[in-house]
Amino acid sequence: MDLNQIVFGVYPYIALAVLALGSVIRFDREPYTWRTGSSQLLRRKQLVMGSILFHLGVLMIFAGHFVGLLTPIVVWDTLGVSHGAKQMLAIVAGGIAGAFALAGGALLLHRRLFDPRIRNNSSFGDTAILVILMVQLILGLSTIPLSLQHRDGHEMVKFMNWAQGVFTFRPGVAEHVADVHWVFKAHLALGMTILLVFPFTRLVHMLSAPVWYLNRRGWQLVRTRRVLPRRAEALAPTYAQQQVARLAADTVPLKAAE
Repeated sequence: MDLNQIVFGVYPYIALAVLALGSVIRFDREPYTWRTGSSQLLRRKQLVMGSILFHLGVLMIFAGHFVGLLTPIVVWDTLGVSHGAKQMLAIVAGGIAGAFALAGGALLLHRRLFDPRIRNNSSFGDTAILVILMVQLILGLSTIPLSLQHRDGHEMVKFMNWAQGVFTFRPGVAEHVADVHWVFKAHLALGMTILLVFPFTRLVHMLSAPVWYLNRRGWQLVRTRRVLPRRAEALAPTYAQQQVARLAADTVPLKAAE
């Protein structure tokens, strides 16, 4: 088994298996870590613009890759969309989305690296996954000049056959991308690596739609399993108990008054 078969024929299934099982296990065992860990209170500057650009670009890229790679070729042919037209659509839309995400990611990364408060409150994983995403965006944008050399779309068809072959468990899927440019291969390999580490990073919040915010309560009850000593205030009589005792002391029995 050669390296191309390992990376593009075996590695995708490892990455997808870890993505699925790891996400389920983390949600079950560590639900309170299923969040982004916002640093807005530490510094709002650059966060709003960077976050909007980054998330808008990433969502556009994700939707484009999902539809472009996993939609069967026969569907595009039925709709009358040629491979060349689909190639140019991917170049233009992907270029715009990639530029948005790269600009937003640069703002977020600068903020996380050069603000002392945010840097001290960031974990290695928070910074590392952002760096990996930035490298992936650069690789993706670097494929545009190469794609312009194949405007007939035949290179894109290779990636579509590879992606659809992986999800349908077709044998020999690695052969579809065996002869593509190394930039494309690096982009695919790093993309699968992102899927592999996905459950162990803050990216898991992408799997949650925040619809519960519309009806959430304004407080959260937190309980501990540890046995804590009773506080002195808890042992002291309450105000109501004090009032009852005072009334009882001030009341004179009827027989005693006679």
